[in-house]
Formats: sequence, C-alpha cells, structure tokens
Amino acid sequence: MSQAKPFDIPKREVWEAFKRVKANQGAAGVDGQSIADFEVRLADNLYKLWNRLSSGSYLPPPVRRVDIPKADGGRRPLGIPTVADRIAQEVVRRYLEPLQEPVFHKDSYGYRPERSAIEAVRTTRQRCWRYDWILDLDIQGFFDNIDWELLLRAVRKHTPCRWVLLSIERWLKAPGMLEDGTLVPRERGTPQGGVISPLLANLFLHYVFDVWVGRRFSGVPFERYADDIICHCRSEREALALRRVLDQRFARLQISAPSAEDENRLLQGHQSQG
Repeated sequence: MSQAKPFDIPKREVWEAFKRVKANQGAAGVDGQSIADFEVRLADNLYKLWNRLSSGSYLPPPVRRVDIPKADGGRRPLGIPTVADRIAQEVVRRYLEPLQEPVFHKDSYGYRPERSAIEAVRTTRQRCWRYDWILDLDIQGFFDNIDWELLLRAVRKHTPCRWVLLSIERWLKAPGMLEDGTLVPRERGTPQGGVISPLLANLFLHYVFDVWVGRRFSGVPFERYADDIICHCRSEREALALRRVLDQRFARLQISAPSAEDENRLLQGHQSQG
C-alpha cells in the first residue's frame, strides 16, 4: 500500500527534531504531556506527527500561556507549546534556517548558530570608541505585535514550500490558553517560547530593520540581538534624526516605539583618550 503524501517530509527529520527538543527539555503544554510521557510510545507518537504533517492535517493545539517575572518588576507572557508541537516546529525550523541564515545581516546576533550575546557586546564596545553617540532601542512587546501578513510575505521570499507556509500560518493563529483554561485568541504576533518564534522574529526584523537601515542610514552601524538594538551615530543630530524616522516606521507597522524616555535612551558615548 502506498504511503504517498501531499508533502514530502522525511521521517528522519521528525526524529532529528525530537532529539533536539528532548535535549532542550522544557515544561508540558496544555495536554500535560511531558517529554518522558511522550517517549512511552515514542515510535507511535512520532509516526502520528509525521503522518499529520506530511498529509497537511496537522493542527497545533492551543499554547499554554504563563506569565514570568521580568528584572524590572513587570511580567512577560511566555507560550509553552505541547511536546509534539515543539517537535513539529523544530521540523520547520530545520528546513527554514539554512535558507535564511546566508542572507541575515552580519550584525544580527540573537538566536543564531555560531553567534552569541558576547560577540554582540564585543562589537558594541569596539564601535563605541569610534562613534560618540548611540541609540539604544528595546522594542516593547515586539513578539506580541508582529504583523502576520508582513511576516508570511517575508517567509515566502525564501521558500514557496506549502507545508512550511501552512504550518507557520496555523501556529500564528493558535490561541493561548490561560491557567484557568480560558482561550485567548491571537490576531498578531508569535508567542515567546515557541521553537519557531525566534527564527520568525529575526526574519521579520531583518526586513523591517536590518535591510531598511542599511538603505536609509548606510553610515550607521548597529548590533541587534533579537529586538534589542544598538545604533552608532557620529553626532547627536544624526542620532535624533534616526530616532524620529524609526519612531514613524515602527508606528506604521503598529510596533511599539522604543520604550524609554528620550534622554535615558539616547546616550552619549565617550571617545578614547589615548
């Protein structure tokens, strides 16, 4: 009997995705199933997931939503997909990342292979000796406000693969579930905590920020770690001009403008004295 499916997804990819998810561990999603529970019937569970992905019938369950404390005293919503859903997202991430990595900006450091926050800090320190002013940007609620249409358009620039596009669209629309079982519908954004979310966020900001700044402000180097960005400017005038234009751009995209007060986020650097 033929096992032909609409989408050609190698079973090996699902197995490799499971190994990555297991290594990262993580809490159970809305179904309460831990990784250990998933492994009890590992072959059956992986086959079922492969079958649904390759037939196009996979529908992600709601994402368990929890609020975790932030250093500033606030709270940040975190989404916890089920184990099976994390594996499915890892399958898509493994497909997309090799297509997107070669075009990503060299000064994008967050959630990328062979790059780290330490490299970003090192580059920032070196450039601060050459530029007197920096613009420090921290986009408020970035993950929760990504425009789906723009994001999917960016994904399509890199692949026409139907099962990838279908899966991503379904993940974006999957509701959150609060601890009391209340479902929270989503209209924008991608939940923090999803395996695929960091890659999608980097792709979105690659076009919204990295490429755009390179065209409009080619003389302004920057370092970006996800939605935290440092821009280096030669003068206060240049830094203020960049901020005004970015405020307008973020507003058009319905992304919260940089989150801090003017004088606290526009910081004067210090030139080397010798």
